Amino acid sequence: MNEITVSGWTVLDTAHEALRSTVRGITAADLDRPTPCSEWTVAQVLQHAAGDQLAYAASITGGPGPDFNPFAPSGSLDAEPLALLEPALTAGAAAWATVDRDAAEAPVPVPPGSLAPWLGAGAAALDAAVHAWDIALATGQESPLTAGLARDLHKVAVEIVEPLRRFGAYAAPIDAPGDEIADLLHYLGRDPAWTA
Repeated sequence: MNEITVSGWTVLDTAHEALRSTVRGITAADLDRPTPCSEWTVAQVLQHAAGDQLAYAASITGGPGPDFNPFAPSGSLDAEPLALLEPALTAGAAAWATVDRDAAEAPVPVPPGSLAPWLGAGAAALDAAVHAWDIALATGQESPLTAGLARDLHKVAVEIVEPLRRFGAYAAPIDAPGDEIADLLHYLGRDPAWTA
C-alpha cells in the first residue's frame, strides 16, 4: 500500500481522508447516480472535487492545475475513481505542507485570491469534505462528516461562503434547526435529508 501524503493541517487531512474513504466505497454502477449537487452525477462531483484540490495545489506551488474546468466536469472518467482522486489529494496535501502557518496569507483559487493560511487550508478541506458527503449520500454510504469536523468547517464556511454564493458555488442557506452536521449543511444550502 502506498503511503498517504499528509499536509499537517488536521482539518484538511481529515477532510481528505473522508473524501478518499467515500470514493473507495463507490462502484462503476454509482458513477451516473444523481447527487445533492442537482446538476451533477457522482462522476461529475468526483471530477470537480479532484479538480478543486489540484487548483488549490497549483495556487500554492505555481505548478499545473487541473486540465479541465472543475465547474464543468464531463462525467466521463478516464481512470478508476480512486486513481483519479489520489493524485489530486497528494498534490494538495504536499502543497499545503509547504505553507507557513505564521504567514500573513496563502494563495487560493477562490476569491479574494489569498486567505490566512488556516482559512485557506480550511477552504480546501470544506470543499473535500462536503463533496465527500455529496458522494456518500448519493451512493448510500454513511456520512463521512463528524460533529467535530463539521464544527471546524462551519467556522471556515462563515468566513468564505457568502462571496462564493454570488458565483453559484453554494446555494442559499436553509433556515432549519439541527446538530453540528446539519447546521453546516444547511449553511451551505444542502438538505441533510436529501434523497435521489
